[in-house]
Amino acid sequence: MKEHEVVDISIIGGGPTGLFGMFYAGMRGVRTQILDALPQLGGQLTALYPEKYIFDVAGFQKVLAKDLVKALSDQALQFHAPVHLLQNITGLEVSENGTAPRFTLTTETDRFPTRALVIAAGIGAFSPRRLHQPSAQSWYGRGIYDVVTDPERFRGQRVVIIGGGDSAFDWAHQLLDRARDVTLMHRSDRFRAHAATVAEVQRATSAGRASLLTFCELHEVKGDGDRLTGISIRDTKTKEVRELTCDVVLPMLGFVSDLGPMATWGLTLEKEEIVVNSRMETGHPGIYAAGDVTTYPGKLKLIATGFGEVATAINEAVHWIYPEKKVNPGHSSHMAIFGQEPE
Repeated sequence: MKEHEVVDISIIGGGPTGLFGMFYAGMRGVRTQILDALPQLGGQLTALYPEKYIFDVAGFQKVLAKDLVKALSDQALQFHAPVHLLQNITGLEVSENGTAPRFTLTTETDRFPTRALVIAAGIGAFSPRRLHQPSAQSWYGRGIYDVVTDPERFRGQRVVIIGGGDSAFDWAHQLLDRARDVTLMHRSDRFRAHAATVAEVQRATSAGRASLLTFCELHEVKGDGDRLTGISIRDTKTKEVRELTCDVVLPMLGFVSDLGPMATWGLTLEKEEIVVNSRMETGHPGIYAAGDVTTYPGKLKLIATGFGEVATAINEAVHWIYPEKKVNPGHSSHMAIFGQEPE
């Protein structure tokens, strides 16, 4: 296994909270890194709704999720700290290093030694629910896509979206003006999506810009050589099967998430969330947590809340590693690291 150089703080999770934590650690002058199981930074913002507007981030009247990720990434990466993607954490080793423990995060291929940990894992490691039909499996990545990062990829194509939740309706709405045609199919007529988005898709259906098929489920995926050509769908009531021509299938069936090995690290958990105090301490010296993965009385699951929590976690971790460094760093407008005159 590859052994990486020891850093001061390892951040588990590359979503908005983790990205701001990386910036804050760089601002405090300590060495940090991000580990994430996903192939791209941004967490849920990238994986679930990159084209959706967010309205409750300070400083933005509204901002596309993908643009917020870009801004956070640019801010975080200015200190040139490493980011390790597609790293599924399999374990945590703790060893004594002088008077303080040193941690080593292990993955399937690498070992990451670190002096402190900040867990900013959101809802934990998550992966899309896959279609169960055998005929679908070989088409993933070449006609079937369960994560959409660039809607322009489907411009001019015939798209079928499977699902009845927010992701399904959001992408149906987003692709209306890009795709040649959009069909959304769901196994019932009860949807779990926001009513306003459902109404938009229904209006597009009435105007002939989209198709909304209810009481339908995927039966089989059809292809010609390396090209997906269509699917057969089955009526969940009559069991009748019919053909549907398409170029792309987007199964938006939700995600499976869990804390994985982190649940075995001796942290206090409540409903798959890590209990922390006002200092973002987990109760295990040197391990802090921030963002949606945490819980405490009065907890608000907001991006804005995560920013404040991870700043606290980083400051506490810095002081824990280097007791001579203050917890409170002072104002960024007077920091030498940004070329400013120190206070």
